[in-house]
Amino acid sequence: MVHAYILIQTEVGKAAQVASTISSITGVTKAEDVTGPYDVIVRAEADTVDELGRLVVARVQSVDGITRTLTCPVVNI
Repeated sequence: MVHAYILIQTEVGKAAQVASTISSITGVTKAEDVTGPYDVIVRAEADTVDELGRLVVARVQSVDGITRTLTCPVVNI
């Protein structure tokens, strides 16, 4: 299982709507509004890195109100 954090910047005033919409996507385990340079932080999981990439590109980035994403895969050091 591959886990990642997805850091999301949204249009002004859209963070809560984006977090709510993303939280219903299969593979997303948590989506929260935050303050700072990013507006929403998402915890996601998939069986493979390729599946994770498809989740981010096809499902998360298509949510209305998102302006930028940064995906940070979790590594076990």
